[in-house]
Amino acid sequence: MGAKIKVGNRYIGDGEPVYIIAEIGINHNGSLEIAKKLIDGAVFAGCDAVKFQKRTPELCVPKDQWNVERDTPWGRMTYLEYRHKVEFGFGEYDLIDRYCKSKGIDWFASCWDEESVDFIEQFDPVMYKLASASLTDHLLLLHTQKTGKPMMLSTGMSSLEEVDAAINLLGTEKIMLAQSTSSYPCKLEELNINVIKSFKDSYPGIPIGYSGHETGLAPTYAAVANGATFVERHITLDRAMWGSDQAASVEINGMFRLVKDIRDIEKALGDGMKKVYESEKKSIQKLRREKRSLSLVK
Repeated sequence: MGAKIKVGNRYIGDGEPVYIIAEIGINHNGSLEIAKKLIDGAVFAGCDAVKFQKRTPELCVPKDQWNVERDTPWGRMTYLEYRHKVEFGFGEYDLIDRYCKSKGIDWFASCWDEESVDFIEQFDPVMYKLASASLTDHLLLLHTQKTGKPMMLSTGMSSLEEVDAAINLLGTEKIMLAQSTSSYPCKLEELNINVIKSFKDSYPGIPIGYSGHETGLAPTYAAVANGATFVERHITLDRAMWGSDQAASVEINGMFRLVKDIRDIEKALGDGMKKVYESEKKSIQKLRREKRSLSLVK
């Protein structure tokens, strides 16, 4: 049967279709209209879910960065002010929740602090994502686990010892693990797709997936071919838009192609059992000589 867990109305894991997540993150730049367009794009592409990021800026921004000024689409402001600009509140998430339900697509969020977990829990998401930056925040991991929801752990910027520590803390029930490298965009030689196989060997009871920040689609296909049971890629309206994640994101037409090609790869991979197909029988008659065994050779 392999490793699989129930998320919402379906399963993620071995033997199931790859669960494809369009990470909106903060690519909406604080605009609900952009967020809705990105949700529409993910639905059009055939994704299974969209994901947002939720932070309490005063808890997640180091105090020495609060008053550092930077240029933004809204003019020059402090970093703390900027972080508030890209955060959605209850009204926006209530609309997002209803909008996703009306479109038939799952949604959830990466919560970067305990207050954010409690906030998002109001909307009863299908699961929670723990960002790579949060993997060593054991108090946040335990607080998220208390919701009883499935948890997807990303492993960028993390050593194997840090991954083991998180799994030992949480156990393996309702846990998913994603290979990831936290650079934006990421160099091909640093993606290390083969870690997916290593994770499958090390954690046989946990569905393993891939969260990619590369440019292009080929590495995500390689992840699926290597056994990723879920994949996550950032989605954007335009890779040239303002924002730190845009360049490592996939535009809507690219996401459509990604989903289509993953579904084709799933069909092509098959079940691993060698067999003769009905469609080959005419080729046998046409191309294969009658069997000749060594026993006939004198």
